[in-house]
Amino acid sequence: MPGIEYILAALTPFNIFLAITGVIAGTVIGSLPGLTATMAVAVLVPITFSMEPSSALIMMGAIYTGAIYGGAYAAILLNTPGTPSAIATTFDGFPMAKRGEGDLAVSIACIASVTGGLVGAAFLLMLSPPLAKVALAFGPVEYFWLAIFGLTLISALSEGNLLKGLIGACFGLLLACVGIAEISADVRFTFGSQVLLGGIETVSALIGLYCIPVLIDLVATPDKHLKVTHQSRGFRFLEALALSWKAKFSLIRSSVIGTLVGILPGAGGSIAGLVSYSEARRTSKQSENFGKGEPEGIMATESANNATVGGGFIPTLVLGIPGTPPDAVILGALLIQGVKTGPSLFTEGGSIVYTFIYGLFLATILMLPVGLVIGRYAYRTIITVPKAMLVPTVAFMTVIGTYAIRNSISDIIIMILLGVVGWILNRFGFSPSPIVLGLILGRIAEQGFVQAWTIGAATEELGKMFFGRPISLVIIAFILISLFYPVIRARLPKLTLFRGKNNE
Repeated sequence: MPGIEYILAALTPFNIFLAITGVIAGTVIGSLPGLTATMAVAVLVPITFSMEPSSALIMMGAIYTGAIYGGAYAAILLNTPGTPSAIATTFDGFPMAKRGEGDLAVSIACIASVTGGLVGAAFLLMLSPPLAKVALAFGPVEYFWLAIFGLTLISALSEGNLLKGLIGACFGLLLACVGIAEISADVRFTFGSQVLLGGIETVSALIGLYCIPVLIDLVATPDKHLKVTHQSRGFRFLEALALSWKAKFSLIRSSVIGTLVGILPGAGGSIAGLVSYSEARRTSKQSENFGKGEPEGIMATESANNATVGGGFIPTLVLGIPGTPPDAVILGALLIQGVKTGPSLFTEGGSIVYTFIYGLFLATILMLPVGLVIGRYAYRTIITVPKAMLVPTVAFMTVIGTYAIRNSISDIIIMILLGVVGWILNRFGFSPSPIVLGLILGRIAEQGFVQAWTIGAATEELGKMFFGRPISLVIIAFILISLFYPVIRARLPKLTLFRGKNNE
């Protein structure tokens, strides 16, 4: 275990100041719809160029951590994911806010985020080299099967109607095919438009499918946005802590899932949150309450997406391969400062990397008081601000957030069109979550499948390529479990009842 000198180096007043500042800035930026964690790091990273590498890493890690948590505010209070990783937080967070428990939901999200962040940082500290080697073993076919595994989560996101969930996912997969194919460079579904050559931008689609229907409903209904049955009871920290302790095993499991998903380059917090939510719903004794305001659903998502912070740094620091998009920005900042990532970083640059890891622990712990305070005022603001001010403000943020991604007016138009389509589909019982899942995983699945098929055809081992690799077989086993577990679980009570009658 690294020496105490690195802990003391992380706890200098300057590094503590950087950690607090980074968490506050990241949380505020992450709470705004469309302004992702990647954007938060990219906007603020120039500030770190004049700092020591370890201090720069601490601030960037704090910004990243705060931005991932900040996405929960809009997800809970506006039913709008502040960042893509907060998609699943809307499932139970907004129903809790609608019944007057938004303050409790925010506190639960904060505790879960801190727990996930600490687990991810612990993995980063203790298991970086071996876990990085596992991540390096993932090839195109493993990513294909991982995407297919992600698509099996549709059953958990369909809110009781699997057929509509599958139709929504197919629509998302169709959106993922728009534009120039990444492997073959074929032009598809552009209808002669130059605008669509670059495809449907994921965050723009997410903003449209989640934000615009909410804005339309806010304008169309005279009722208040959130139901308030009582005065705000403060932080409700002890109540949230008791609920978190009750679901401690689910909390730790989700954190581990988030860390492992974060290690896989390109996977990110959105996939981690959806996978963890699905597993929490399958194993929970209150599975029927998920989607109706179940606190365990918020815990699963928020612990998982914050655990990806530590998990994503493992391949970034050990292999020089960004685990998540924000890691790519941070990696670029390190290269500008002359820091070379790789296995030698942990030996030759131990003072940098271990000071940063302990600084990440510090930033995660500081996120608890900072997150509770900001969350309390965010909740009070949302429930008291009149609709005449809330709607234009949120609409302005969605437009600015969409434009800032690629500086494109066309993305704003696509966002609005998809929002109107999403609102219409909502009227007929189609949830936006399967559509977004299909859009996110469609490109990963296509790229992995085409690359694996090309390699398998060239080596004349096509079957072995898809079904002969150990990691692929493990993922396929999880896919089968994911598909058939709901059926088996539904039949278990009937089988038990039948055996009981026979014994009588």
